[in-house]
Amino acid sequence: MIGIILLDTQFPRLIGDIGNKETFTFPVIYEKVDGAFPSRLIQERDPALLPRFIAAARSLVSRGAQAITTSCGFLALWQEEIASTVGVPVFTSSLIQIPWVYEMMGRKGRIGVMTIDARSLTKDHLKGVHAEAIPLVIRGMKRGGEFYRVFAMNHRDLDYSKAEKEIVEEVSNLVKENRDLSAIVLECTNMSVFRKAIRREIRIPLFDHLSLMDYVWSSLKE
Repeated sequence: MIGIILLDTQFPRLIGDIGNKETFTFPVIYEKVDGAFPSRLIQERDPALLPRFIAAARSLVSRGAQAITTSCGFLALWQEEIASTVGVPVFTSSLIQIPWVYEMMGRKGRIGVMTIDARSLTKDHLKGVHAEAIPLVIRGMKRGGEFYRVFAMNHRDLDYSKAEKEIVEEVSNLVKENRDLSAIVLECTNMSVFRKAIRREIRIPLFDHLSLMDYVWSSLKE
């Protein structure tokens, strides 16, 4: 099983979202960190949450998890701290893919990073996954938009069509405005819900948290 550490959220967990078991063709188990609201992790970077994430990782391992991941790419900030506490593979963030995606693309061009909040994604997060020296173009969702309102501000109701339109437009504009992009990495796990719509709009490789989970699972399955 892959163990998934969940934030404390109330927004919808649709198929394609890491928080929905039907997203996966392999077994997963969950551990929620109470009080780990998206804003507390993304905007506030509250260090008091770190011990809770470590405890959740240890709990998942005790329950049989063979690898640990999380439901928010901003946990790249504590990749080393969490990974060092358990004896199984830990991949806190989709951003961990950036260095090897850059290598796969021949170290040519730049890697696009689509994040839920560009202002909150800092060099410290990139350092956490050894991606700070790689040429990147980072683009965030609009703070007044539907996607940000639901997934960053933790609201229950979702206008799916509106959120899908927003993410597709942002990724499409990212590619159009930066012709040297060789690939795109989606930071936000919730963006995977809209992966098919995004893929229809771009012609360069797209990596997200689900592609990373498939890769890790392939290293574990019999």
